[in-house]
Amino acid sequence: MTQRFPDDHVTVYDKADSVASHQTGHNSGVVHAGLYYQPGSLKARLCRRGVNLLRDFALDRGVPYEECGKLVVALEQVEEDRLRSIHEKAIANGVPGVELVGPERILEIEPNATGRLALHSPHTAIIDYAAVTRALVDDVRSAGGTVRLGAEVTGITNSADGCSISTPEGTESFDFVIACAGLQSDRIARMAGGDAYPKIVPFFGQYSKLAPEYRTVLNGLVYPVPDPAYPFLGVHLTKRVDGEMLVGPNAFLSFGRENYSGRRIGIKDSLDVVANAGFWKFASRNMSAAVQEFGAVVSRQKFLAGAARYVPSLEGAESTPITRGIRAQSMDVNGDLVDDFVIEVIGRATLLRNAPSPGATSSLAIAEHIVSEMAANHRLASV
Repeated sequence: MTQRFPDDHVTVYDKADSVASHQTGHNSGVVHAGLYYQPGSLKARLCRRGVNLLRDFALDRGVPYEECGKLVVALEQVEEDRLRSIHEKAIANGVPGVELVGPERILEIEPNATGRLALHSPHTAIIDYAAVTRALVDDVRSAGGTVRLGAEVTGITNSADGCSISTPEGTESFDFVIACAGLQSDRIARMAGGDAYPKIVPFFGQYSKLAPEYRTVLNGLVYPVPDPAYPFLGVHLTKRVDGEMLVGPNAFLSFGRENYSGRRIGIKDSLDVVANAGFWKFASRNMSAAVQEFGAVVSRQKFLAGAARYVPSLEGAESTPITRGIRAQSMDVNGDLVDDFVIEVIGRATLLRNAPSPGATSSLAIAEHIVSEMAANHRLASV
């Protein structure tokens, strides 16, 4: 925004006392290449654009960025057709260098991994998204913008010629508002006059950090083939830019949108889920998956056993849980998880209603897309 409209003043509101306190600072750090997404979808297009923007930004700002590569591994014959379908999507999305590889090539790429067939994505990368956020904040401030931390938005007044933002400190008026509120995106959207749906249903994802002797067990990332009967990706192995090796995440309903410890139940958030008719439709269709996932939540041994199917040397490995992340999952009135990015425009307010994975990868491309659409809709001249 500050680059295209250098004469305009940008103000950023963040209710947290430090940046990247929520989803941005509690994710895997993966820069997704664009393997899984429906060709032509907003998610697919912005992911591919986002990879390039994010890589260039990281290299320019000195943010750690490593193209460690990724294998999506089929262990059973039934998974092979699904993997071939993912390969076709990856090719259609323009993902560079992707190929299907057999057992011998799997061992060449990852000597400790095993599988019948795998999709190799050599340019899948890892990054520190919190460092990216800090660099972006530096950009805003150096361009003369304002970053207000500890400033929870409590109201939005949206009119044909501007918007007002209210916080406990008072009210300010702006020509335009762009809301990217993650776990609170549905509530912020409602303040601006947005639709009731999609609603956010929070799911936590618990990662565990493997013991130091397993830091080099893989060169990159190893993922399972997604099961279409299950709404999330499944347990995988993720290398981090600091050299740590993570196993995770599981996925289970979070009793609180910001309940990162698992101990502070959010009463309001939980009642929102209970009152959401769409959630109960979703739950009725996914009960068996929930039972299976709950086993991995209560037993770290079961959690790690899933990872050992792909990397047998992890059998009996020690690990330590790290702070969980919470996914801001949008759900429609029918209980279906909203897959694509959703952007709602009301007057002078642009509301990012859904940005699941690869939302972090696509973040700079999402910003570029929103600003371009806003400029076109309101006939703004940029430099």
